[in-house]
Amino acid sequence: MVSNKSVASACALAGFIAAMLIGIDVAASPAATNLKNFRAGQTSPLKNEYNPKIDSAINRGLKWLAARQNSNGSFDSGSTAITSLGALAFVAGGNLPNQGPYGRNVSRALHYVLAHCHHSGLIAAQNDGTPMYSQGFSTLFLAEIYGESHAAGLRNKLQKAVRLIVDTQNSAGGWRYQPVVMPGDLSVTICQVMALRAARQAGIGVPRRTMRSAISFVRRLQNPDGGFSYMLGMSGSDFARSAAGVALLFYSGVYKGSVIGRAVNYVNGCLPGTPLNMQGNYFYGNYYGTQAMFLAGGKWWAHWWPAMSKNLLSRQQSNGAWVGGAGSSYGTAMALIILQIPKRLLPILQK
Repeated sequence: MVSNKSVASACALAGFIAAMLIGIDVAASPAATNLKNFRAGQTSPLKNEYNPKIDSAINRGLKWLAARQNSNGSFDSGSTAITSLGALAFVAGGNLPNQGPYGRNVSRALHYVLAHCHHSGLIAAQNDGTPMYSQGFSTLFLAEIYGESHAAGLRNKLQKAVRLIVDTQNSAGGWRYQPVVMPGDLSVTICQVMALRAARQAGIGVPRRTMRSAISFVRRLQNPDGGFSYMLGMSGSDFARSAAGVALLFYSGVYKGSVIGRAVNYVNGCLPGTPLNMQGNYFYGNYYGTQAMFLAGGKWWAHWWPAMSKNLLSRQQSNGAWVGGAGSSYGTAMALIILQIPKRLLPILQK
């Protein structure tokens, strides 16, 4: 069983460093020029972007993950964060509640998450030690389902979840582990921003000032090298939190300019399979990094995806799972979400 401590460690970017993989053939790195004039491009499908090897890996992973689900719809020890990520791995393949080969799995996970929606708007199980991670990932899951299916009973709980996120943002624009106003960190903040973006796309009201404040927060965290620090007052960049920073800017609606340009360039320099990509938590970093490069589009996506897909396929276990810092259900869910980004089925991936 995965403890809450290990889940928090994974989400907080501490602990897990996997062995470095080498021998990846990729296109030449995009030139780091004109970053001041950066503008996210079109993300057109690449040649062999989705191929039989990737399809086979996804099918084996989904089969393993479905068998891993508990009878109550949760995964592992019952974390709503990991349960929501597991469900999103099925949704990324086109499954919705009771629709698709894994529709039953999505429905059971949805029932579990809804059962842990509190009157206050908090979404967390009793043993979720860092509830704002659960809040962010669970709200994202509910918003993606509501936007696609408008399932009955979702809107009210989704609105309450959004309201709690909005109300717990601090004056600097960030969020922290607990559902109270306190000094924020980048890792928890990106979880809330993605949830709010998904909710807004699904038709739930989100104050503009909340997103503007989040943009201000992450801009203050950016370092001269284009990467990001963890909290205000700290220094130093690494891949995982910088990938989160790029994703935060994109999901807040920042698609052009020097701030996002320098950030994209920093993440691009942390290509999967290189030592820099191994900083922090592998799955957490590449979950955000791959979304960021997909949204950057054009040459950035063309440079990133061949390395990412090859690297992930080489890490898959013989049983179809991936082992992550917070356990195999976590690692497998993250890997499956990443590998299915080219399917372009998750609403959150739309600009």
